[in-house]
Amino acid sequence: MDLRIFTEPQQGATYDTLLTVAKAAEDLGFDAFFRSDHYVRMGNVDGLPGPTDAWITLAGLARETRRIRLGTLMTAATFRLPGVLAIQVAQVDQMSGGRVELGLGAGWFEEEHKAYGIPFPKDKFARLEEQLEIVTGLWATKLGATFDFHGRYYDLTDSPALPKPAQEKIPVLIGGHGATRTPRLAARYADEFNIPFASVEDSERQFGRVRAAAEEAGRRADELTYSNALVVCVGRDDQEVARRAAAIGREVDELKAHGLAGSPAEVVDKIGRYAEIGSRRIYLQVLDLADLDHLELISAQVQSQLS
Repeated sequence: MDLRIFTEPQQGATYDTLLTVAKAAEDLGFDAFFRSDHYVRMGNVDGLPGPTDAWITLAGLARETRRIRLGTLMTAATFRLPGVLAIQVAQVDQMSGGRVELGLGAGWFEEEHKAYGIPFPKDKFARLEEQLEIVTGLWATKLGATFDFHGRYYDLTDSPALPKPAQEKIPVLIGGHGATRTPRLAARYADEFNIPFASVEDSERQFGRVRAAAEEAGRRADELTYSNALVVCVGRDDQEVARRAAAIGREVDELKAHGLAGSPAEVVDKIGRYAEIGSRRIYLQVLDLADLDHLELISAQVQSQLS
């Protein structure tokens, strides 16, 4: 079971804070550092000092880390043109020596689009499908050849399809709760399927849909990695769990019901339940980025039992 650190910088974080967390995650043996791709805070926080851009952040981290993998959950297809996104991600992959992964989603948070003048189309899912075909097609085009795409929303003619990533294939993550279109899209384009903030039962049901869609598309179901994203709140005792829950404005019982919360033993046990239904990777949503002791505890008493 891989454990990855997943941050939500729109809630309030500077690049320096993210760098500190990423370096700590690397030093503590976590598999990856991922971040959300949002421009406006959510909930009852001030979000100061303001948003940071996901791919600019990852470009910086690519040069200041050495081992840890880097990626997004999820880049919004509404934020960037697919040709530009393919260039950005390939460049960051080169800058990192081949450690980048792209989580790409349709985009859903209308308020951030209004706030920064980003179009928020009604037909987001169809645009996402075209973006996936373009981004993966540009990367897969052989050197010296050109790439063309003529879709409903995007049109590319005689693209040199450069630059190329450092990796032979950048892993693509697709996720969500949709029962039909999401599994079909994952079956066609994804290396990993991620379901965010879902119970064991709902995860098992959605993994089953994706497996069936993969086989229908002519792929082996186990070609995909299946993963979960879950909020984490671990403490050595009840008081520490309660303190960490209060620091992120959450209730302990709610966190235990819907996330990974409690003692290290409780969290290891719950992760084991996800492993039983086929999850091979957990993205730990860390909301208090100043609490590095939290990461140390997870590394020493949770991750050590899973590796």
